[in-house]
Amino acid sequence: MAYEPGTSECRLLIDSKAQIESALLNLAKLENTEAIRAQLVDVYNQLEARHERRRALRQPVVAA
Repeated sequence: MAYEPGTSECRLLIDSKAQIESALLNLAKLENTEAIRAQLVDVYNQLEARHERRRALRQPVVAA
């Protein structure tokens, strides 16, 4: 997937989310990691919310 982050903060958020996705895939192959994966999903969702707020700030305001 090609993407072009708008700011250095967005780039860091994108990279962090990708690393969590990778960790989740690896942990899914191990037994008894459900609690750890749930925590990582919570962290991922927090990062995604922060990323959404950051993207919203960059959206141009459309005059009606």
